[in-house]
Amino acid sequence: MQFIKNIYKFRYLLIELVSRDIKKKYRRSILGVFWSLLNPIFTMLITAMIFSHLFRFDIENYPLYLLCGQIIFTFYNESTRFAMLAIIENGDLLKKVYVLKYLFPTSRVLSSCVNLLFTLPALMLIIVVTDANFSIATLSFIIPLALMLIFCLGVGLILATLAVYFRDMIHLYSVFLSLLSYATPIFYPESIVPEEYALVLKLNPICYFLRAFRQSVCEGIFPDFDLLLTCTAISSVTIFFGWQLFKKYQNHFVLYI
Repeated sequence: MQFIKNIYKFRYLLIELVSRDIKKKYRRSILGVFWSLLNPIFTMLITAMIFSHLFRFDIENYPLYLLCGQIIFTFYNESTRFAMLAIIENGDLLKKVYVLKYLFPTSRVLSSCVNLLFTLPALMLIIVVTDANFSIATLSFIIPLALMLIFCLGVGLILATLAVYFRDMIHLYSVFLSLLSYATPIFYPESIVPEEYALVLKLNPICYFLRAFRQSVCEGIFPDFDLLLTCTAISSVTIFFGWQLFKKYQNHFVLYI
């Protein structure tokens, strides 16, 4: 696939773009990347205290369950939002110099992935503190994360293309993300969703990645093969469609940015 070949060919430029995005995010921050460790822990503690007392969900190791949901959704939220703005924000550069345009949304997704990796020590800390079921199979969480990365890249390419032509997409997507956060079982168990709304979870692709991630981290088992197959299919279709859409319209971006 030409997309993958060019990613490898221009890997050094891509690394520089990712490094630039990360430095930009933590510029003038005293704690720097340490916030990536503290932020999910603080958010998890506050949310866990509220929901564990108000709703009393019957979930074993609720803090770890909650943290898994936050990690997956935050990665999707951040990576796709940043990728959506990649072409628009680099418009001046794209008008002056020829650069492979999809490197910009790709670098945004990869920089968000690096930020996600910074949160993994917090995840390991909660696993140890809560005495969760840890085994070699727990390390298989890297598989749903890798598939999630491909999915987010596909979504990012789609959004980056749409945002060039429809600037309202930027505002509409923020509203969509708010709705999606409630349609994703981040802080509640899937079992409490009424039957008439079960279709919402089935149509939400993030649920499948999150389910596989939780099987590895919370249960300490290798994710179900059928579930991983579903995640692979979702990622493959999304990246293919995103790449085709982006490739079709990328030559006209300079006319609209």
